[in-house]
Formats: sequence, structure tokens, C-alpha cells
Amino acid sequence: MKIGLLGCGTVGSALVSLLDQEGDRLAYLLGEPLEVGRILVRNPDKARSGPIPAGLLTTQLAEVIDDDEIEVVVELIGPGEFALSAIRAALGAKKSVVTANKEILSTHFPELELAAQAVHRDIFFEAAVAGGIPLIRALRVSLFGERLSRIVGIVNGTTNYILTRMQEEHLSLEAALVEAQQLGYAEADPSGDLSGRDAASKLAIIASIAFGGHVDVGDVTVDGIWGVTPSDFDFAERSGGVIKLLAQAERDITTSDAPVRVEVFPAIVMSTHPLASVRGSFNAVFVEGSAVGQLMFSGPGAGGLPTASAVLADVIDAVKNLRNATRAPMRIAEGTRFVEDSAIEAVFALSMEVVDAPGVLAQVSEVFGQHGVSIARMEQDELGGELAHLVFLTHRTRLSAMKATMAALAGLDVIERLHQILRVLE
Repeated sequence: MKIGLLGCGTVGSALVSLLDQEGDRLAYLLGEPLEVGRILVRNPDKARSGPIPAGLLTTQLAEVIDDDEIEVVVELIGPGEFALSAIRAALGAKKSVVTANKEILSTHFPELELAAQAVHRDIFFEAAVAGGIPLIRALRVSLFGERLSRIVGIVNGTTNYILTRMQEEHLSLEAALVEAQQLGYAEADPSGDLSGRDAASKLAIIASIAFGGHVDVGDVTVDGIWGVTPSDFDFAERSGGVIKLLAQAERDITTSDAPVRVEVFPAIVMSTHPLASVRGSFNAVFVEGSAVGQLMFSGPGAGGLPTASAVLADVIDAVKNLRNATRAPMRIAEGTRFVEDSAIEAVFALSMEVVDAPGVLAQVSEVFGQHGVSIARMEQDELGGELAHLVFLTHRTRLSAMKATMAALAGLDVIERLHQILRVLE
């Protein structure tokens, strides 16, 4: 069977290499060889690693889509309208599609699944979430009959690397980011990672599959790690934890049609929780279900070969379904209800730098009280000069109350800097 490849960057080149290395074994297991029939690229003259014959390269999408011998199209172009159009065109030409495009799936999945259903073809996307970890397959197949109540995890390797370096080497966020960029973990523009948007796209896909209702990336409440500082790690360590950027989806499985809670946020994770030990660029996802209890999936969340491995697994599933004249259906209902900020409750930590003067603590504490936020613990460190560092740990309270408190604190003249709100993972 022939495969059409759209894009031949790090993951695409690794996929071609895997097909070359494992070709004989895959042909034996599938009963037929897997061949790359055509590769769409922007620049055919660009130097590429791996066994990529120049004769397979094209700059014309139609040469891939209109090739009747190509039955599976692998989209690895990246975000953008062209990639979406290419996926639509491939499905319209009755080809199964494998994609790693989290941005497109987190917004257009119901449309693309219906298009695949209409032509009795598949759309697979294991590599769109958590790199080489077989999380989507587990949710779609192994846990299909499970009533899942909660999924929480680290799904962005860039931020996890940065936070790990801040924790272990006491680096500033800016210094850890530069290091991540030098190692290729972070893009030149890291805003998608640090703002939490990348994790939100992945969470939208995870929640849609896990709960069977469409979750758009715009439905996810998102807070990133821009405001996290080394002093926050000191407080987390004294509290017995570390700081991680978490993606979390929850629902009450005891109530039919219960609203879904989907959030991305930085949190203090206690050292006793399995997610606390996930270091560097690795990803890990913790799944809770009514019958299965608690499961944890972990592994490399990015990289050419791990991601290509996930793509290849989807290609093999697509090939098997084509030969058996079947497909893997996914029912994603529209009209999902979501928990609003006013109903979200958690324990929070908030730190700030304030003027070191009499009465300042009373002013700050009064703002917490005005918004109904109960303080469980407070710490103060002298920063030298005219500033002090305050850290407040709350009792369980509403997210909306914390945001209102933050807004009011920002208006106080005595506050020099407010740090990022941190949850405490319970």
C-alpha cells in the first residue's frame, strides 16, 4: 500500500526512516509492503536526512491527493489553513488520514470526523497529543467502556523542561527558556507553550475523546507559567511539592449530562503524587475511571522518532481497516456543557513582592477578606532594601474569587509585583 506524506520535517523524515528500517517486518505482519508514494514539500532542493528519493518529492498537493495508488495520507505540515484544506481534500478523495495537527483537531474535529464517516474512511491522530505515548489509542480502545471521571497530566514538554530546570538549578524562567531554545525544546516564539495554549489544544482533544462530547480549545480555561519565579519554587519545596503546568479535565460521573471542567494551570504538585517525578521534556497523564481506578501514562512527549512511532501506529491501523473494509468510528456529541469559573474551586498559592513597611500586610489581607478568600497560611521573606516577599496559601475557594482578589491587589500602591496564581493539586 502506498502512503502520501504531506510535510517532511523532523517527524516526516523520521517516519520515512522507520518505514525503511522496518519495511520487511511490517510487510510480513501486514501481508503487504508499506511504501511512500509521494511527499509534499515546500522546497524540493532542501537537504534532508534519511532515505528520501528526490523523485518522490513534489510541491503540488494535487499530485498526492489525485494519485489513486495512495490510500493513506499523513499530514505533518503544521498549523494553518493550508493543512486544514489538505486534510479536507484527502478525505474528499476517499483517503484515510493520519495527522499530528493538534491546532486543527482541537477546533475542527467534529467536522473532520463527519467527513471521514461520510466516505467510510478513518482520521487518526495519536501523535497530536503526548508524542510517542499511546494515550489516544488507550482512550479510544482500551478505555472505551470506562466511565472516566478525571484526566490530569503534563502534556507540554517545553514547559516541563523549563520548570524542571528552574526547580533543580534555581534558574529564572528567562534563563531556563534560553537553555530550552538552545537545545531545540522551545521554538523561537515560545508564547504558545508558556501561555498554556499548546497544552489547551491537546486537552481539548483528550477531553473530547474521553468524555464523548466536543471540547473546543476555546472552551478551556487557561493560565500559563509566565509569572512563575524561583521564589515560588522555594515555597513549593517548603510545602512538600514542585511546580508543574497541568492540563486537567473532570466530570461528575454520578450525574447524567454533567458539565465538563477543562483547565490548564500551573500547580504545586505534592511530591507524593506520581506527576511530581516527571522531569525534563517528558509527558505524563494520570487517568481515573469508575472501574479501572487510576492509571498513568508517561514517556517522551516530543522528538522525531517517538512522534513518528505514533504516526506509524496510526498508519498501520488505517491500513488494516482499509483492507477489512471497516473504520474506527468516534461519536463526539455537540452541545457539551462546561463548568464556569464561578463554580471552580481549589486551594491556591499566591506570592507577591510588596513595600516593606508597617500596615502593608494588613492592607493585603483585607483585600483577601473583601473577596471571601480565607487564608490558611502566610510566609514573609525579606528581599533586602525596601521590599518583602509575601506568600499566601488559601483554604479551598472559588477561582472567580481568586481572580477578583488578584485584580484588586494589582491596584494597591504597596504591591510591586504579583506572581502567577498557583493551584495546589489535591
